[in-house]
Amino acid sequence: MSVPARRRRVAYGRERGLSARRACTLFSVARSALAYESRKAAKDTPVIGRMTTLAAQYPRYGYRRIRIFLGRDGHAMSPGRAYRLWRRAGLQVPRKRPRKRITAVRPRPQAPSGPNQVWAYDFVFDRCANGQQLKCLTVTDEFTKEGLAIDVDGRIRSPRVIEVLSRLVSERGAPRFLRSDNGPEFVSRALLSWIVAQGIGTALIEPGKPWQNGVTESFNGKFRDECLSLEWFRSRAEAKVIIESWRRHYNAVRPHSSLGYLTPNEFVAQLTNAAPVEATGRGAAVCGPPRPGPLHQPPRKGQIREAMSAVSS
Repeated sequence: MSVPARRRRVAYGRERGLSARRACTLFSVARSALAYESRKAAKDTPVIGRMTTLAAQYPRYGYRRIRIFLGRDGHAMSPGRAYRLWRRAGLQVPRKRPRKRITAVRPRPQAPSGPNQVWAYDFVFDRCANGQQLKCLTVTDEFTKEGLAIDVDGRIRSPRVIEVLSRLVSERGAPRFLRSDNGPEFVSRALLSWIVAQGIGTALIEPGKPWQNGVTESFNGKFRDECLSLEWFRSRAEAKVIIESWRRHYNAVRPHSSLGYLTPNEFVAQLTNAAPVEATGRGAAVCGPPRPGPLHQPPRKGQIREAMSAVSS
């Protein structure tokens, strides 16, 4: 039995007519402890107030991620204390329906070992309040977990995909592989021709196995859970502004559990500081000047035929 519980027993015994000395002896409580007043409540009140404010601002964040925000505000604490205050404030994250998960561990093809090695891209769909369809092209770095781009429009075909990827390659350098599913926009002849011309490899996942593109699936789930499901877009133009704001918040503010609760930008900064000075090429995409991609040259027919045969297989 805890000391506060024993003190409550002493108070109950005194209400029933026992003397303070007798009640303290029966319940093993020091008489000096009867007048003790805990200072924990006064210490925890401002922290709980700030925690409640953050929980209202980020309704899909649990106590672990809220603890990181409290530490940035000067309220450093252990995970155990954060959980205790979280429970005392009556805060909780609504549970989502559990999904079936794969029991066996399957290796991911072309897993990245550094930044700017594997980019993954996929589509997410939603609608505005006026009925307009939103088609969002998401591009992520599998190693740093950065959201590189979220392009929003009503229709996105392969030329638009090439345009977004070309802009990212010019800014960051070309990756080694591009991972995607077998959607028609990702296996079109125009996109495969551009990939071959840029010297980038394809890492298409097997049909019916979305877990091979797990980083993008995770990013898309957070994108829908923390942005699309919480926002009410009145138009497509408003959706573009809000979604881009969320992407920047995801990279610069939101702590990521798989990165040791660092933000993707903080993780990239650590890699930049730890990189050797002579690092060059693709491995130095965030550690130095990006490698310029090769000039766009029409690929040979044999190269396109090999890429198409890899997709069909």
